[in-house]
Amino acid sequence: MSEATPDTAHEASLFSLDDMGANQPQALEQAELDRLTDELIAAFKTVFDPEIPVDIYELGLIYRVDVSDDRDVVVDMTLTAPGCPVAGEMPSWVQDAVMKVEGVRSCDVNLIFDPPWDSSKMSDEAKLALNMF
Repeated sequence: MSEATPDTAHEASLFSLDDMGANQPQALEQAELDRLTDELIAAFKTVFDPEIPVDIYELGLIYRVDVSDDRDVVVDMTLTAPGCPVAGEMPSWVQDAVMKVEGVRSCDVNLIFDPPWDSSKMSDEAKLALNMF
């Protein structure tokens, strides 16, 4: 897995098309969902925990991403610790990054702590960067 290409199994478990009702004007085509997925991952990779030199995507802090047919994005994420000093700021950093993705209409970020984060959620790249092998 290269740094720019997400792990397909990991990506599939995170990203879903959120069917918000039958009155949707037009469903997103798979090619558009794939583009949004790639660009959302790239956006997540621009956000770093200030105390850890690894982005939040590789750290495994992004638990779920729903994209509606209207391109509304909902992100469920966590922190490395509930008492993280940037807990109040990081969701807005993620929202700001997501809103830079072309075509995204809105973004809500939910901070969740169940299941609790642990180092097993980190990618191999993150473990390598932190000398955790």
